[in-house]
Amino acid sequence: MEPVDYYKVSKLSVIAKGEPGSTSSPWELVPPLLEVYRERGHRRLAARTYDTKCRSCMWGCRMPVEIIVDNWNSRGRRKYRFETFCYGPLSCKLYKPGPNRKVEGRNGMVYVEEDWVDQMAVEHRGEDE
Repeated sequence: MEPVDYYKVSKLSVIAKGEPGSTSSPWELVPPLLEVYRERGHRRLAARTYDTKCRSCMWGCRMPVEIIVDNWNSRGRRKYRFETFCYGPLSCKLYKPGPNRKVEGRNGMVYVEEDWVDQMAVEHRGEDE
């Protein structure tokens, strides 16, 4: 995928640089390698919480997601949307899961991603990990 937020952008420049991040929450440090995020696993994050509290946190992210509408025909119709995720500690007081995600499937079926999906993705981590 390409960085769609900057596609065909011109005259992009840095107008100010922020101060180095603090060690208090939210954790505004240099993000770790992509492999670290994959290893940690993600939980769904409420879009409103991301916009108001987690945007500057290195563990919160909003990214484009590709949805294959018909798994039996992977070359078929695809949809794209932005979703918000949290890779942060399970004990974070700012975390709010938001509503269950719904994904359209073939023949009008709808898949609802229940809470157990998030729990399974992070079950290998401790509360402060």
